[in-house]
Amino acid sequence: MLRLKALLLSASMAAAVLVAGPALAAKKNITIVNKTSTVLVAFYASNVGTSNWEEDILGQDILKPGESVRINMDDGSGYCRFDIKAEFDDGTESIEENLNVCETSSFTFTD
Repeated sequence: MLRLKALLLSASMAAAVLVAGPALAAKKNITIVNKTSTVLVAFYASNVGTSNWEEDILGQDILKPGESVRINMDDGSGYCRFDIKAEFDDGTESIEENLNVCETSSFTFTD
């Protein structure tokens, strides 16, 4: 009888994990806000520990002062922590390391 109870408890715990799995999946959408006085012309993000930047996420788009953009950071790797880099039209760069996109819904670049 004790063995049956343990088996039933294990089965119900496994079922709970399967049902809750999608709800526990981390959202990796982040809003990037440009509160600088210059135009953000390129935005890069790479998994923490990667030595190279991935491609410019904005592509041909730009982010003017005061504008924001929502970006899906889910690259299929399962990683939540990214280093991000913004390049501005005046030649300056801003880098933020170890940003947890599973826990942070926005990031603001400022002067």
